[in-house]
Amino acid sequence: MKSAQPTQIRRTRGASANRTAPRAPSKTSRPGHAPRPIIADILGGLAGLGFGLTMALVVVNESSGSLASPGGWFTAAGRLTGFLGSYLMLMMVFLIARIPWLERAVGQDQLVRWHRRIGGWPIVLIALHIVFVTLGYSKVDGVSWIKQMDMFIFHYPDVLASLVGFGLLVMVGVSSYRVVRRRQAYETWWVVHLYTYLALALAFAHQVVTGIAFLHHPLAKSFWIALWFIGALTIASFRFGLPFVRNLRYKLRVVSVDEEVPGVFSIVLSGKRMSSLAVSGGQFFQWRFLTRGLWWQAHPYSLSALPNPPFIRITIKDLGDHSGSVANLKPGTRVYAEGPYGTFTHHKRETNQVVLIGAGVGITPLRALLEDLPSNVHVTVITRGSQEDDLIHREEIAALVAQRDGVLHELVGSRQRVKMDAASIRRLVPRIASSDVYICGPAAFTDHMSATAAKLGVARERVHTEVFAF
Repeated sequence: MKSAQPTQIRRTRGASANRTAPRAPSKTSRPGHAPRPIIADILGGLAGLGFGLTMALVVVNESSGSLASPGGWFTAAGRLTGFLGSYLMLMMVFLIARIPWLERAVGQDQLVRWHRRIGGWPIVLIALHIVFVTLGYSKVDGVSWIKQMDMFIFHYPDVLASLVGFGLLVMVGVSSYRVVRRRQAYETWWVVHLYTYLALALAFAHQVVTGIAFLHHPLAKSFWIALWFIGALTIASFRFGLPFVRNLRYKLRVVSVDEEVPGVFSIVLSGKRMSSLAVSGGQFFQWRFLTRGLWWQAHPYSLSALPNPPFIRITIKDLGDHSGSVANLKPGTRVYAEGPYGTFTHHKRETNQVVLIGAGVGITPLRALLEDLPSNVHVTVITRGSQEDDLIHREEIAALVAQRDGVLHELVGSRQRVKMDAASIRRLVPRIASSDVYICGPAAFTDHMSATAAKLGVARERVHTEVFAF
């Protein structure tokens, strides 16, 4: 083991260390599922097919006569933008429905990136739908657009509800912009996004009741209803149903809360049938502690050790109201967990040379990943902290590295004094270009280290990251 400077090892508290001590892989533990990329390809193909069918719903209902009528082009444009906006909203919901096979194939980080990339388009398209349809119908009725909007709201069924739904979507969209998101607590952002489901429910009725594309086309109407029903069923099954069934099975409870270093707490949980829990090192769960003030919030925390039936452990840094409150959890508190999620696992590895780089609380999933790597993999671990107390689980990591005859570098000090530039990393890991590199920590640290790995010749597909942000 190598260290950037002499350090004094802080002893980990007994309860947490004993229940999750480094060990050989347990024969009673169930390994995590390997990703199947073909699932993502199939679902992507189905999404593209649905997009084409949605456009066809509009095109087959237009004719040269309808387009030539007063307001015909406006009305046609309104129908097209309305259908496409609604379809993209459904796709956004599918991306965050936490479908297990899709999660394992792509990872929640990538799904969230796609979700945000689509983000603004449905709101823009639906806004254009409102404008175009109002202008088109005002031409037909020979009234102003203001009068036409008044007629829509008070004389057309379910239009008022759909406008309320659109307002909720705008609220969710605004809260998702990076500049706004940075100023929100995670709890606020999470609650606001729940309104997406209410917005979709309010918008659905007027589509099938007043949509011209459905009035004389029962097959088209059946397709659209089926599409929305599948969306609702997917959300109900994977966001609510599957986690509920799993929690009935595992019945997790808090065993102990141990302060590893100042402001960092390990929560040891126990449950039933834990040997059947399929999870990989590096994955995370959405955790909900069923106690006053916390039961309604779900937060993502990675495992800091592989399950050691009947125990499982997470490690949390006090960064806010929720993470700070967990220090006061009492033994016996019921816990509701959703997951596991994430592809920050050994399944992404392409070589037998692995470099793990972590900073702060980002070290904790690396500790679990280190435990889960196949025995034939050579590891180099780099942990970074401004002070010794930032090196979380350092004794456990040192023991795991020693078991593998690997190399551990502990970098302690300020950024100015202890640099992590390309030259420094090359000195620590001469063969990094031919290795898989796993990086976890704050977003700025992860971005910097990813760019550094690229400078050192590490192929993009062999740089694996996990960012602690929402």
